[in-house]
Amino acid sequence: MIDNLPTTIEVLSVTEISAVALAVAYLVLAIRQNIWCWPAQLLSSCLYMGLFFAASLYMQSALQVFYASMSIYGWRQWRYGGEKSSGVRIHMWSFGQHFIALIGIFGVSMLLGWGMTHTGAAFPYVDSFTTVAAILATYMVARKVLENWIYWFVIDSISIYLYVARELYLTALLFFLYIILIFIGFRSWWRDYQNSSSCIQGGHV
Repeated sequence: MIDNLPTTIEVLSVTEISAVALAVAYLVLAIRQNIWCWPAQLLSSCLYMGLFFAASLYMQSALQVFYASMSIYGWRQWRYGGEKSSGVRIHMWSFGQHFIALIGIFGVSMLLGWGMTHTGAAFPYVDSFTTVAAILATYMVARKVLENWIYWFVIDSISIYLYVARELYLTALLFFLYIILIFIGFRSWWRDYQNSSSCIQGGHV
């Protein structure tokens, strides 16, 4: 059993490195609004699915199934969604939409967290919160909602603690990098949103 341990760690490390590399590629491409971010997310999600399950982060593992599905949805939205089937544009949600979203996140997180306390899962409430919030934030990315970057800042900040506690140090480092890229992403999307709004107001669209 002990003799096999280094081999197991080596396999997990290679898996984590690959998943991290693809996750970084996804975010960088998403910042640039490059549609190939979605295939990168699909592959990363498949790798993380097994990695989180092995770390007893069951909600995080289940979340990867959603991410994989959203990769297909996001690809279709960015390619065919929006007006005239030319792809969705960056837009903002109203205060009411955010209020409903936040109430939903906290309500569902508490319910799932309570249910996960009976499964032996690590950090059931925190795991559930980051999972539920990430589901919504991923949908926001697919729909090009500008505020997705703010949601991701909160989610990733909490996730860093979660992954360090479970000794997924490379993934924790990835999420620290995410924090930096989030600021870049928000700035880039905000600039495009402002330019798009100016064009619409000027009657050039």
